[in-house]
Amino acid sequence: MHLVYPAVLAALLFCVGLYGVLARRNAILVLMSVELMLNAVNLNLVAFDVWLRDTLHAGQALTLFVIAVAAAEIGIGLAIVLLVHRNRGTADIDRLRDLKETPDDRPERPEQDQQKAEAAA
Repeated sequence: MHLVYPAVLAALLFCVGLYGVLARRNAILVLMSVELMLNAVNLNLVAFDVWLRDTLHAGQALTLFVIAVAAAEIGIGLAIVLLVHRNRGTADIDRLRDLKETPDDRPERPEQDQQKAEAAA
């Protein structure tokens, strides 16, 4: 098997993922692009493991590790995106640059305003 075919395919997958990370505004699409980049790395690891005929199969072992890390990353990432969407109402990355919430960004909660007014009185 030639090493060129999987290496070129992995490079194309990585480039598509990199474009997705740099050009997309939606956080879920950015997470999907990161997964695409990790899969390109996995393809390279397995291809080089087969090409080098490693007796320890270190490339395949590293691939399993990358898959586990990617699964944890997507789980935590989706939880964060859902929490941000619930609190802010958007998953647009450009609108989520500030860590501090301004009064305009906060959702309307009249019951909290009433409790504050009653506590102040």
